[in-house]
Amino acid sequence: MTARVALVLVSHSAELARGTAELAEQMAPDVLIRGVGGGPAGGLGTSLDAVQKALEDVLTTLADSADGGGVVVLGDLGSSVLTVEAALELDESLAEHVALARAPFVEGAVAAAVTAHGGADLATVLESANASVRMFAAVEAARSPETGGPPSDGAVDGGADGETETSRTVTVRNPLGLHARPAALVSRKVAELGATVTIDGVDASSVLQLMALGATQGRELRVEATGERAAEAVATVVEMIHAGFGEV
Repeated sequence: MTARVALVLVSHSAELARGTAELAEQMAPDVLIRGVGGGPAGGLGTSLDAVQKALEDVLTTLADSADGGGVVVLGDLGSSVLTVEAALELDESLAEHVALARAPFVEGAVAAAVTAHGGADLATVLESANASVRMFAAVEAARSPETGGPPSDGAVDGGADGETETSRTVTVRNPLGLHARPAALVSRKVAELGATVTIDGVDASSVLQLMALGATQGRELRVEATGERAAEAVATVVEMIHAGFGEV
């Protein structure tokens, strides 16, 4: 575990908390993720003591292994959020390093985990979780006819401040398409490249937007980038998709 920011996922169901944590861990193996679920006596509910202990344990682990980190917490329903808020109100030392996201439970956890995997700070990971609520609107906007057709392949001058805009097309080759694991690989790589990259009009650094494309085997995707490393970014993403993510 090398990420600076960890996640604590609080659910009324212990199984849901574990399952969501497992899903997020698959996409972001360098991130510490703890699922907390169920009431004090078992069954459905939330436990203040369990939430406090999880936060304390995670912060202790971060203090031993990371510099300047923190914890983003997501709750599945209203009362789980209230439980987290109570834990933070009761212990100011927790509140200094913990941020509560207002985001869909599963989508927010996945988005936050992938962002944290790239070494982002607490504020950036929190924003990534909160932005997940806008995922479907972004994807629908990219699909709108007003966005126009794909441009020709190649580099085109005329981006903002003289930046180069580059675009290429690539066909999805792996049998399962751009599903969760490949989407996470692409989004993490894009975060490292220092360019703004879109795939079929959606933000390629967003694992949720990539998954929402529903890009199956045989679909042709338009990869575009702007920035000083635009050509490198497009070439890298196109090669990843063309190689099939080790599935072909």
